[in-house]
Amino acid sequence: MKDLLGLLVMLLSWLAVPVLLLAAYDHFLLEPKRPRSAEGVPAAAPVYIRVANFLVPFVILAVVFQIGIRVVFDWLKDVAVPLSWFAAPVGLWCAIDSWWLAPRRVAAAGTADVKDPPLMRAAYAVLPVLVVAVVIRMISAESLDFSLVLLLLSLATGVVWAVDHFVFRKRRAPNSPEPGTVDYARSFFPVAFIVLIVRAFIFEPFRIPSDSMMPTLLDGDFIVVNKYAYGLRLPVLNEKFISTGSPQRGDVVVFRYPPDPDVNYIKRLVGLPGDRIEVRDDHLIVNGETIQQAPKGTFVDGCYAGLRLSTETLGLHTHEVMSCSSPIGLQGAHNYVMSGNPDPHLACDRKHIAQEIGGWVCQESAAPGANDSNDHVFDVVPPGHYLMIGDNRDNSADSRVWGLVPDQNLVGKATRIWFNFDTQRPGLVNWSRIGDGIQ
Repeated sequence: MKDLLGLLVMLLSWLAVPVLLLAAYDHFLLEPKRPRSAEGVPAAAPVYIRVANFLVPFVILAVVFQIGIRVVFDWLKDVAVPLSWFAAPVGLWCAIDSWWLAPRRVAAAGTADVKDPPLMRAAYAVLPVLVVAVVIRMISAESLDFSLVLLLLSLATGVVWAVDHFVFRKRRAPNSPEPGTVDYARSFFPVAFIVLIVRAFIFEPFRIPSDSMMPTLLDGDFIVVNKYAYGLRLPVLNEKFISTGSPQRGDVVVFRYPPDPDVNYIKRLVGLPGDRIEVRDDHLIVNGETIQQAPKGTFVDGCYAGLRLSTETLGLHTHEVMSCSSPIGLQGAHNYVMSGNPDPHLACDRKHIAQEIGGWVCQESAAPGANDSNDHVFDVVPPGHYLMIGDNRDNSADSRVWGLVPDQNLVGKATRIWFNFDTQRPGLVNWSRIGDGIQ
């Protein structure tokens, strides 16, 4: 089945150029010349043109898969950055034309069917492309406050809609159509506003960006974050105005990264205010009590090899952790293999990472009393702060590296995996993870 799908993708990618040329030739040259009905509907295109138009989205997808989704997205990011700078001026130009200049053209011609000037038609045609460029740039940004983006979008579309409704609508001639920018604003405002409210006060989607919470969460998991678990906060300002609950030990928490609050992080809450926490041999010691780990064997996924897999209960949460008891920590698999070790471990099989980065290998120390490289003793957690540790104990930048998380940085509690997509893993989507709860 997989080979058949690959053959189909290859055949469709070969057809991409002729299909796209036929579709463009019909759209720009043939369709305008076809006879039209009294309602202005053009006559049906020849069968081969209709087939070409039907195949357009499929050949585009085939080409994307042939080149590689990650490569194509990198290309789009490179193109989106310069294009996004033109979105605001072109959008403003279209708004001015639709509010002031287009009505004058309609009034002068005495008909609503008057055509826009060629330059204006080009601006209206390119505006959706520029909006998509802005979206791609936002998605690819390493740090971006989506609440601020949604707030600004809600304000901008709401103001455009309101100004037109209370000012310009009354002044338009009866035969003047509604400006296109107003139509866009009226369509986008309720969507942006509802998403802002849901995202700010109820649930927020979040994508796992690293391996630090393995095996609980994988890079590529999309999770739901409960925004009201620890209190309702004002969007953008993140100030709590209603307290609805408090963080509990063992919760998986999304928070604003203390060194750079524009970036969201996710870890497991280990230390509450007043706690004294130690990490020794990858075991947690909470107020002098060692949190026991039940061994479950060795963790190997092709990217990690030789790590211990254990089950740990922290508060009300029973979850898995992976660790490596070694004074030198994890080693890069490629370096390990290239050193001539007679028993090399597997390198990472996550597609391109195998060639570019490699995986991780654990060599546990046989020397008695050797300290683990990630052992750490913390001071007492002060009021209004929390201590966060990753479940991947030897490959997590957490409170051992950058310190504690203040209460005002909390975003919400991770509750469930709603999707999984990772271009670096075979198969792209891990369907078995969808719908899983987060312990």
